[in-house]
Amino acid sequence: MNTVYLLLGSNQGNRMKWLHKANELIASNCGTINGTSSIYQTAAWGVTTQPDFLNFVTCISTPLPATSLLTAILEIETGLGRKRDEKWGPRTIDIDILLFNDEIVNLPELIIPHPFMHIRRFTLTPLAEIAPDYIHPVFHKSIAQLLAECPDSLEVTAKSK
Repeated sequence: MNTVYLLLGSNQGNRMKWLHKANELIASNCGTINGTSSIYQTAAWGVTTQPDFLNFVTCISTPLPATSLLTAILEIETGLGRKRDEKWGPRTIDIDILLFNDEIVNLPELIIPHPFMHIRRFTLTPLAEIAPDYIHPVFHKSIAQLLAECPDSLEVTAKSK
C-alpha cells in the first residue's frame, strides 16, 4: 500500500460541496482515507484576481502506482466540472499529489513531491497539521520546518475541521 498526501482546493460555486464530493470520490476510486486536515481559506496564489480558495489535505492509502493515481484524480476533477482554460485559474476542484511515500517522480505529466509545495503556505499549513514530522524527500526537512521557513506571506485561515 502506498501512503499519499493530496491537496484539494476549490474557489468556484459551493466550494465546501466540491471539496467533500472530491474526497468521497477519492475514497471510492483511489484508496482509503487515513486522515484529513482542517479546511483553510486563502487568497488565490499565482493568478490573484479570482475568488479565495478553500483547501485541505487528505492522506490516503492506495494500491495504485503514482501515474495511475494521477489518471484517477484527473477523472475525478473532470467529472466535477474542472476546466483547464487558464493556468492557476479559477476551478471547481483541484487535486494535487503532494507526496507519494518517500518517492521522487520526475515525469513530463507528474512531478512528486509537488514542485511548489515548499513555497505555498496554503499547502504547508494543512499538511503540517496532519504530517508535521514527515520528511520531504528532496529537501530532507520536516513539513513543520518547511512551513516555518516558507516565504509565502498569504494569510491562511482555518474554516472548519
